[in-house]
Amino acid sequence: MLSKVALLVIPGLQPFEFSVVCEVFGIDRSDQGGPAFDLRIVTKDPGPVRMNLSDDGARGFDMIVDDDLSFAAEADLVVITGRGGSRAGAVDEAYLDVLRAAEARGAWVLSVCSGSFVLGQAGLLDGRRSTTHWMYTSEQQTTFPGTTVDPDVLFVEDRKVITGAGTAAGIDACLHLVRQEYGAASANVIARRMVVPPQRDGGQAQYVLSPVAAQQCESLAPVVDWMLDHLAEDLPIGRLARQAHMSERTFARRFRSELGSTPAAWLNRQRLFRAQEMLERTDHGVERIAADTGFGTAAVLRHHFDRVLGTTPAAYRRSFGVRESA
Repeated sequence: MLSKVALLVIPGLQPFEFSVVCEVFGIDRSDQGGPAFDLRIVTKDPGPVRMNLSDDGARGFDMIVDDDLSFAAEADLVVITGRGGSRAGAVDEAYLDVLRAAEARGAWVLSVCSGSFVLGQAGLLDGRRSTTHWMYTSEQQTTFPGTTVDPDVLFVEDRKVITGAGTAAGIDACLHLVRQEYGAASANVIARRMVVPPQRDGGQAQYVLSPVAAQQCESLAPVVDWMLDHLAEDLPIGRLARQAHMSERTFARRFRSELGSTPAAWLNRQRLFRAQEMLERTDHGVERIAADTGFGTAAVLRHHFDRVLGTTPAAYRRSFGVRESA
């Protein structure tokens, strides 16, 4: 079980990504049913470490780090975040050795934003899929040809190495790992405290610079809230479009633009989230959960569990169903 987390501090670190990791893994939320982690902030040479506020390093501040790298040798997760300046600039071998050792012993390794370039220097991206901030995906593919870079996703998990896209996508990557280790309910506790969605659908392609539409329409948020309140019902696109007072074509286009996914794919993911929570928090049978979440039958629910999560509802309940009572 994920318990000990080592956050590597390399000179030039970007403070936002660093703070994301501290927010997810550094706060004890056990009183609300969430997990508690032993997070240590570590660096090669304890003392002041320069943090960058700009890529050129012209602005920044010093952070005092008390712990050296020794704790990382026993960590269940080692995290590296983005840094300013040259993404492909040389990194001290001491940090690369920590990352290599973590991967070799089967610990989780996670990067946020351009921290993926450090994983590349450590050789951890070779033979794996990866991602990074959309501005740097081509550079990462060229610099590390042994990896297959996916420019459209918010994060990639490949054999216990997780690479997150830019800045806020680090939240998605961290919550994904919490969900893998502790279940959906625990990830939701953290997400609620951070006031963020437990998991966003779609990818980072929606954030790439593109021409702004001539007219800005009202958000689909009210319709999305309505969809979440009616997950158990049949929700064809025609019904959703009528709820939004739009044509089906306009609704489908607007939905993909705002949420980065088709309405059907988004609904299936939300229904799966709801099913995970019910398996964790209730003793309802699979047939009832399938009906209450809009999947209809247990067979359809099992199909989606296998396709998306690679497990069965029964196995998921065995792994996470006791969390609430515990």
